[in-house]
Amino acid sequence: MTQEHVYQAKTVWTGASSGSTSSYESYSREYTVIIDGKPSFIGSADSIFHGDSSLHNPEDLLVIALSTCHMLSYLALCARAGVRVISYSDEAIGKMAHQEGKIRFTEVVLHPKVIIEAGDDLSKAESLHHDAHEVCFIANSVSFPVLHQPLVLDSNDSQAN
Repeated sequence: MTQEHVYQAKTVWTGASSGSTSSYESYSREYTVIIDGKPSFIGSADSIFHGDSSLHNPEDLLVIALSTCHMLSYLALCARAGVRVISYSDEAIGKMAHQEGKIRFTEVVLHPKVIIEAGDDLSKAESLHHDAHEVCFIANSVSFPVLHQPLVLDSNDSQAN
């Protein structure tokens, strides 16, 4: 049986308090996102689109969503496979460009660095990145490549520290 999961967010353009959209260059791009039961989120457009560079933008959020979905999928798979992860970090990079007359993401590359307990199966820990990519529902929802270039070390490896 298929289950449907629904996520709701209310987005409010708070930049209106600084003036109307009388010109492309002059209006504020600031917005607030409200999700019941969670802290409010304040964002803006990227500075290249006349936004506030000190706030997160939709492009940041997409890269974050892909990185964290992969991480959470990977950690779950490791836990089920008996691979004990003791550290995980990622330096994700998203690229946008003009393609087919539109600005769009062309790829996101994840660079997870994982440290597992000494003695756990290193090759299994490495292969689980492929499996995590296959089950990551955010990566499965986008139309551009999401690549991963993991580095998996055991806790005895000198690079791990």
